[in-house]
Amino acid sequence: QPAVYSKLIMCLRELNQTSFHISSRTRASNARQSVISSNINKIESPIDLEDVVPASRKRKRNPPRKPTKQIIKKDEKDLKEEPQENSTGNDVFDGERIKVEVKEEDPKRSLIKQRKERKPARRVKNQDTGSMEVQPPSNWEEMYNTMKEMRTKGISRNAAVDTMGCERIAEANASPRDVRLHTLISLMLSSQTKDTTNAAAMNRLYRELPPHKQGAQGGLTLENLLAVDATLLNELIRAVGFHNNKTKYIKATAEILRDKWNSDIPDSIEGLVSLPGVGPKMAYLCLSSAWGRTEGIGVDVHVHRITNLWGWHKTKTPEETRLALQAWLPKEFWHEINWLLVGFGQTTCLPIGRKCGDCDLALKGLCKSVDPSKRHQIRKNEKLNLKVDPEFKQEE
Repeated sequence: QPAVYSKLIMCLRELNQTSFHISSRTRASNARQSVISSNINKIESPIDLEDVVPASRKRKRNPPRKPTKQIIKKDEKDLKEEPQENSTGNDVFDGERIKVEVKEEDPKRSLIKQRKERKPARRVKNQDTGSMEVQPPSNWEEMYNTMKEMRTKGISRNAAVDTMGCERIAEANASPRDVRLHTLISLMLSSQTKDTTNAAAMNRLYRELPPHKQGAQGGLTLENLLAVDATLLNELIRAVGFHNNKTKYIKATAEILRDKWNSDIPDSIEGLVSLPGVGPKMAYLCLSSAWGRTEGIGVDVHVHRITNLWGWHKTKTPEETRLALQAWLPKEFWHEINWLLVGFGQTTCLPIGRKCGDCDLALKGLCKSVDPSKRHQIRKNEKLNLKVDPEFKQEE
């Protein structure tokens, strides 16, 4: 029937709308339930730092490298393989074979290494006799000859000690006894004093020391030293270091020479060191210069400083240096070494501002104490040591 058919259609439409609303509510409810469940899981599960902190870029981990051992030989150039020795047998690399790279040794590098391995004077046991003896420092002869060449013909010549040292400062027309006295007084004044200042003070004594009596000759003689007033003597030598003490020493020494040594200076080390103000250095230099007998090395601050810079020994005082040098240095060098090293220290190896860039010892790689700030100057001097055509003229 039409009326029944129309009602049936209306019922079907209402049923479809109702089912649509129910399904939409169901989907929304399910969505809300899933969100709530996920939040509950987050709350109940422990927080991991990796979820909070952003992950950094992963580094590639390379497999562990096998150790290589480098052996330097002169003739072989190929690669060899040899097992690494292991005494325990538990090492990870035990039983494995590792590569051994064999390279040809550079002669220049080997020479540098050889020069760096400097050894000071040391006590060694003689295999034949079984006794202990002192072995000289490495390359000491080459160093000594190089320094001597510089002192006689090189940049270290014409030092102050060459003209104003104790051996050359005595008056030429003085008697042998007065010459020996001049040598002793010069050494007593030289302590803590430059040679130029010492020479000026000695010249004042030669010219201005008054005669001991009327009609006698003035100048530096034992009689005039005994007669001069201490105040005037102190004024004449006031330019030297510690002149007040040296005035007392000279006056006391003059009396000892008159009373115990027949108005002459002692001819032995024991006699010289018994004088006030005279130590081992002065005594050995005076005995060698005045009497011509070399029984020891006169070690002053220059000899002590330079030989330690060279690495010949490690000593703290000049007396320790003297004993260390005399233990191995041939006696034929004992007399001249003081004169050579004093002049070398005055001209080249200065206490402050060493001229390493001009020193042949530094150019040859013999000195272990080269000033690092002067190395560029040394390399520059090496490049400048070229032969230039004498006919070359600079164009104007």
